[in-house]
Amino acid sequence: MTLTRRTLLRASLGTACSVAAHPLANPVVWAATPGENRLVVIVLRGAMDGIGVVQPYGDRTFAQMRPTLASTGEDLADLDGFFGLHRDFHPLLPLWQAGELGFVQAVSTPYRAKRSHFDGQDFLENGGSSPEGTMTRSRDGWLNRALGLIPGATAKTAIAVGREHMILLDGKHKAGAWSPTNQLLLKDDERQLLSMIYAGDPLFAEALASAEGLSTLGPKAARRETSQSMASFAAEVLNGEGRIAAFSLTGWDTHRNQDRVFARIGKELVRAILTLKTDLAANWRHTTVLAVTEFGRTARENGSAGTDHGTGGAMVLAGGAIRGGKVLGRWPGLGEGQLYEDRDLMPTEDLRRYCAWALAGQFGLAGSDIEKTVFPGLEMGADPRILA
Repeated sequence: MTLTRRTLLRASLGTACSVAAHPLANPVVWAATPGENRLVVIVLRGAMDGIGVVQPYGDRTFAQMRPTLASTGEDLADLDGFFGLHRDFHPLLPLWQAGELGFVQAVSTPYRAKRSHFDGQDFLENGGSSPEGTMTRSRDGWLNRALGLIPGATAKTAIAVGREHMILLDGKHKAGAWSPTNQLLLKDDERQLLSMIYAGDPLFAEALASAEGLSTLGPKAARRETSQSMASFAAEVLNGEGRIAAFSLTGWDTHRNQDRVFARIGKELVRAILTLKTDLAANWRHTTVLAVTEFGRTARENGSAGTDHGTGGAMVLAGGAIRGGKVLGRWPGLGEGQLYEDRDLMPTEDLRRYCAWALAGQFGLAGSDIEKTVFPGLEMGADPRILA
């Protein structure tokens, strides 16, 4: 075997790293491509309650269905006279006011079968069209398929500190993987050796430094650092040759005490988006961020001050490249006969359509190619004008 810096790093870290247990092992993946535009996809694992984050207070039925979870007063920031933002996401309001934050309500993938997290997440990342959640024959990710359509796209050398990868960028087109949430367990002499070897390589040196820093944190501290670390590293890659990045935030399954869960996981999403804006600096104006989830949650709250697995949900749009300050999508209503199976928000938009238009706008991909290769079976329809 030829000894390269990649094989040496893999060999050294492979014996020295212990992977943090779920939900902390969240990989970051990226790929390099020419041009100035950038795309970040954040997968919100666990099914984010879209009408809990962006609340339709203008629909009178909402407060009746959510007697304890419907926000009031200062806990709800008005967005457009109909929708309001939950208090745990208020730090994003300056982005909304600057036109760098938006939302799409009542979206979903075509998946309608069993409301399974595992199937729903796989299907979300694969981008297939089957209501049963059957993945495409290639079982790869829609972002990976998009790479094959971007002229001049090249692969970024991988840094594999974690063991997991995202289906989103899995496939025949090369992409890297790096996880900042693993614990690095090195002896002093091993640490010094790796530091010396990678001293002249900024990318590898930074990866090693990040892993070393997280190794000193306890489990709770590591959880606090996760979203910021991933976003910061993604921004570093995007400030260099990288143009596409993806990572996931777990913990959105809110069957019990939803407000308490939001207080924790909401901060993670807020921190990730604000870190991207800060660290990308001038490149933020070329960036589109899509935060997507496998499905929404029930319209009615349950008896445990939470919500159960649903269908229609919301997606978050952010970045200097978006046309923000709007809640997009066709609101279906929450009244009698308006819910999906009399329990869920009725999906009126295909989530993949907005992802498709983001790809078309950011990288100049033809709609026909996206419909055929990236999202087979999708009809993109009219441009929703999510990009500035």
